[in-house]
Amino acid sequence: MDRNKRPFDVIGQLGTLRRYARSLARNSTDAEDLVHDALVRAYERRTTFKPGKPGASLRNWLLAIVHNTHIDRMRSAIARQRRDDAATLEAEPSYPAGQEHAIRLGQVREAFMALPEDQREALHLVAIEDLSYQEAADALGIPVGTLMSRVSRARAALRAFEADGKQPSHLRLVGGGND
Repeated sequence: MDRNKRPFDVIGQLGTLRRYARSLARNSTDAEDLVHDALVRAYERRTTFKPGKPGASLRNWLLAIVHNTHIDRMRSAIARQRRDDAATLEAEPSYPAGQEHAIRLGQVREAFMALPEDQREALHLVAIEDLSYQEAADALGIPVGTLMSRVSRARAALRAFEADGKQPSHLRLVGGGND
C-alpha cells in the first residue's frame, strides 16, 4: 500500500512532530521523549481521529497531542516541584553533627569498662538489661543489699567521671540521679 494513501500515516509526520517538540521542550532529548509519549497517546486514541471529517488533518491532530502532552508534563513538573518544596520545608535543612556525641559516648563507655568487674556486672544488669534488684541479685547469686551497694558505687564512680570531665553533664544514667 502506498504511504501517501494511508489515512493514519504517522511516520510521514515525524519530522514536523520532532521540530515542534524541540521548540516546546528546548532540548532534543526531552523533545524525543515528548514525541514518543505523544505517539503513544495518539496510538491509544487512534479511533478518535476522523479522517473524513472536514478540516480533520492528521498533522494538526498529532500536533495538538504533542502540545497537550507537553502541557501535561509541565503541570506534572510544577506539581512535583511544589511537593518537593513542601517536603523541603518539612525536613530539617541539615542534621547536627554526631561526632561530639560519638566521642562522649566512647568516653562514657571507657569509664564504664574501667569500673571494677563486680560493679560493672551489677550496673549492667540493672541499668541496661532492666532487671529488678532482686532479679539481678539472683542472677549474680548475691544478696540484694550487696547488689544495691555495687550499683550505688558504680553510679557514684560514673557521676565522678562526669564531674571531672569539666563538660556539662548531658548524659544521664538510666535509673540514676544526677546530683
